[in-house]
Amino acid sequence: MTDLQIRNAAPEEAEAVLAFWKEAAEGTSITDDVDGVTRLISRDPQALILAERDGVLVGSVIAGYDGWRCSLYRLAVLPSHRRRGISAALLEAAEKRFVAVGGRRGDAMVLEANDRAHRTWASAGYRREDHWRRWVKPFV
Repeated sequence: MTDLQIRNAAPEEAEAVLAFWKEAAEGTSITDDVDGVTRLISRDPQALILAERDGVLVGSVIAGYDGWRCSLYRLAVLPSHRRRGISAALLEAAEKRFVAVGGRRGDAMVLEANDRAHRTWASAGYRREDHWRRWVKPFV
């Protein structure tokens, strides 16, 4: 894993990140556009963590911290690079970030139908909490 580089995204990489998510991530979000990704990086430059191997973007996770909660989104790895420890390296970087800012618990948004993701999160020590449900209201 020594050839894997973990780093924060730069605002000018928004289009590349969106293209990566189309190939590697499950589902879409109302904020999946250049403006949404750029605002995320501008507001919190450490939130979008990327993994690169040989100059190729192979993984991502959003590790958002609002001063209250540690929230994880968009853990994704290129299909051709899965099962090589990339998601574990990304989660380790996210968790280190959370501990450094005083975070107490990480919450992950995981699609209900994504069984592969359920196994990934469980193997990383996360557990499902069935007594919560997400409620949403789009503003646009």
